[in-house]
Amino acid sequence: MTREERILAYINNEMKTPLKPEELALILDVPQDDMAEFNMLLHALIEDCQVLETKRGKIAPLSTQNLVNGKFVANERGFGFVETEDEKDLFIPIDNVNGALHGDTVLARVVNDGNDSKRAEGEIIKIIKDTEQKIVGRLEISGENGFIIPVFKKFNKDFFVKRKHLNGAKSNDMVVAKLTVRSDGAKKPEAKVVVTLGNVSTPGVDILSVLESQNIRYEFPEEVYEVARTVPKEIDEWAIEGRLDLRHEQIITIDGDDAKDLDDAVCVKLLENGNYELGVHIADVSHYVTEKSVFDKEAYQRGTSIYLADRVVPMLPESLSNGICSLNQGVDRLTLSVIMEIDKSGNVVDHRISESVINSAARMTYANVTAILEGDLEKRKKYAHLCEQIERMNELRGILNRKRNLRGSINFDFDEARIVLDTQGKPVDIVKRERGISNNIIEEFMLVANETVAEHFFWLNTPFIYRVHEEPNADSIKEFVKFIAPFGYTIKHSNGKVHPKELAGLIKELSGKKEEIIISGVMLRSLMKAKYSEENAGHFGLSSKYYCHFTSPIRRYPDLAIHRIIKATLHGELNEDKMREFVKKAAKHSSETELAAVEAERTVEDMKKAEYMQNYLGEIYDATVSNVTSFGIFATLENTIEGLIRFADLTDDYYIYDEAKRQIIGERTAKTYKPGDSLKIQVVRADSQSGKIDFVIYKEENILTKKKKQIEKTVRNNRQTARYLRKRRKKR
Repeated sequence: MTREERILAYINNEMKTPLKPEELALILDVPQDDMAEFNMLLHALIEDCQVLETKRGKIAPLSTQNLVNGKFVANERGFGFVETEDEKDLFIPIDNVNGALHGDTVLARVVNDGNDSKRAEGEIIKIIKDTEQKIVGRLEISGENGFIIPVFKKFNKDFFVKRKHLNGAKSNDMVVAKLTVRSDGAKKPEAKVVVTLGNVSTPGVDILSVLESQNIRYEFPEEVYEVARTVPKEIDEWAIEGRLDLRHEQIITIDGDDAKDLDDAVCVKLLENGNYELGVHIADVSHYVTEKSVFDKEAYQRGTSIYLADRVVPMLPESLSNGICSLNQGVDRLTLSVIMEIDKSGNVVDHRISESVINSAARMTYANVTAILEGDLEKRKKYAHLCEQIERMNELRGILNRKRNLRGSINFDFDEARIVLDTQGKPVDIVKRERGISNNIIEEFMLVANETVAEHFFWLNTPFIYRVHEEPNADSIKEFVKFIAPFGYTIKHSNGKVHPKELAGLIKELSGKKEEIIISGVMLRSLMKAKYSEENAGHFGLSSKYYCHFTSPIRRYPDLAIHRIIKATLHGELNEDKMREFVKKAAKHSSETELAAVEAERTVEDMKKAEYMQNYLGEIYDATVSNVTSFGIFATLENTIEGLIRFADLTDDYYIYDEAKRQIIGERTAKTYKPGDSLKIQVVRADSQSGKIDFVIYKEENILTKKKKQIEKTVRNNRQTARYLRKRRKKR
């Protein structure tokens, strides 16, 4: 613990009454020679609003004054939350935001402690540190000035741009801007255009704007490219020395058809005692990406690869990710292997972790492996030499899957969209992503490898990065129980404390039912978010005591860091003090970059779905109600596209929102709309920048139908007029 942390810990946890700085120094036993440093540290804590200085010059913890310090996380509807160190978020209503923007570090006053309501509420009273996030969006010019409509949804307001700050940008340009004047509530915030990315209609500019808005590094610095050009295409012979040589094994990769960064390979054998031997072999990326190297610094900053509709933003340069680190067929590659003996109940009874070298026997795809298992004669003939092992893999998959289900692991198998683009990046089709049995083979093998590695290093008590998913908040579970009751479902819990097996059982019970989508979605939102941590807190969703991410070092930085820890441990070279400090920082940073990546992926998917639906305005589809809110009904099409039916467009009655049942009821007709209901909808609006799609409930006389009839009537009238004029001309 640093001196600053020690001072802050005492003030927050031990101090009962405000103290003068000299009194605090006396209690903390600060030597006279260190008083200058002590006063400097104390002043920094006051400046950062981590502690409070009273009018009488005394030091007090924020909590005694009903104040909290934290990061403001905005919602696109205007309100937000202040995230605090103790993870007790403070709700900030829209009227109490007071000019704060998403990402600002703020000081907030608690106005309602939550004892008599659902959540604690507050008011932002000071912006301690401005957000460094760029403002990226579409420019609209009105008169001599302009407005930027931001891409990032959490910037829920337009930014005014004076003529002198347009810097040559034109209407419908996507621009990057810098905040110059904050909003005071009465006026819009102001910004200055820094870079013009291109016209909104230019292919690729939409996705580029999303990357810019999330501060995602999508181009490598020149120094990274320079080093990347020196990466060898084949492994050095000296690097094989001392490694477990597995080049004679029938090891294969199983990936998607278009995958190029193949970082995991597998092999399953049947042992004489009837047990299975599962070998999971992961690319030894850390051999090439060494600590504090140019590659390492860039990979740390990126944190993860990002998979978007038209591109991949990789964590590592292509010469590594698709080259020397990719476990391509028929070439020697350096790996880190976890070889596990697994009994017929799915228990790992023995394991070994080794540096190794492999030579992949086959580059298999999910489609081909699924076809083999489903009896496709052509594929079974083509891959006859692999069929026996693939069938053995499926046997082991079933055993591992059953064991995981028995312990209560929750399976959220939501439909995912696959967006098909043309050469210009325009969406031409949106379909459900297919998942065969082969996907589950790799999923189960990677899960058991991750668990085995995490448990191994937990008991070694070395510094490590765990993938943790903490138990859900008790109040969230209580609310969820109330929500599912009207549907006829219940789960066992003890004052909000629930075993994942209960939730897993509910998911199974819901399978195939119309309310599956909404209840599963609400359940997911009731759970905590998974994150990286230097402390092992287990993984609630997987019902696992030990879990980590070890299997994807090409595309995730925590996996790469874990590989370094493993290799240093194997060689007896682990500096625990140094590594302990590093993993804490890396876990926090990797969690943040992961959130930014997920936000970018979702934003691009929403944009492309809306762009696709712009071609189908007026079309009628079957849909299912996926959620009912206080402002409208969300409905989902078969291809996963979701749109909003606004209350303003429900003109047949006045509808009242029933929050407890998540439904609306017509005041006059008593007609209800609730999750799971089937509807016919018509597409009326689609905005590709915001990613928002609007539906109306289809009726003979709805908005677009009326418009269509008006157009048809006008055409008929024009034709009649034309015939009349022709007749008159003939008479003359």
